[in-house]
Amino acid sequence: MFSGIIEECATLVALVKEQENVHFTFRCSFVNELKIDQSVSHNGVCLTVVSKTADTYTVTAMKETLDRSNLGVLKIGDEVNVERSMIMNGRLDGHIVQGHVDQTATCVDVQDADGSYYFTFRYAFDKEMAKRGYITVDKGSVTVNGVSLTVCNPTEDTFQVAIIPYTFEHTNFHHIKPGSIINLEFDIIGKYISRMIQYHD
Repeated sequence: MFSGIIEECATLVALVKEQENVHFTFRCSFVNELKIDQSVSHNGVCLTVVSKTADTYTVTAMKETLDRSNLGVLKIGDEVNVERSMIMNGRLDGHIVQGHVDQTATCVDVQDADGSYYFTFRYAFDKEMAKRGYITVDKGSVTVNGVSLTVCNPTEDTFQVAIIPYTFEHTNFHHIKPGSIINLEFDIIGKYISRMIQYHD
């Protein structure tokens, strides 16, 4: 379980394909604090640390994860947003993020807002999935590349988020431009409420 508050960007230094799996090796500042079997969010995808060295650690993604997220298009040198699992005795500064990416979305517009930025994303809309809570709502929560954000100006298949300078500089939002593919996780609370409504007599 995560909060969507990114700790830093990790750099991809190696990737190895093994059948339908890919082993990703990253470098970041807290490698020495990681343990084997620990969960770390990478662009919003929860992955398990399987090995480490003095300054790198490796995680493995299977085909389902690669197909559903943007991890499959990563290249050596790319930055990913990383967050270790939430400590339950602390403040929940973001929202409840599972690290289970639902689908990808595409950046279609970036606007300068006098120092901050408005990013617009478009995702594949499915009416049946929308009934189950796979939608965005105005002032609701959404996770973009693992970052907990507030939705504004949602339509059937698009939404905007406002990014302050700190978030822009300390996450990989500074690499996102029109055409960039991002990972999207819809709000789990919305999914549960939508599901319960379907079965309400």
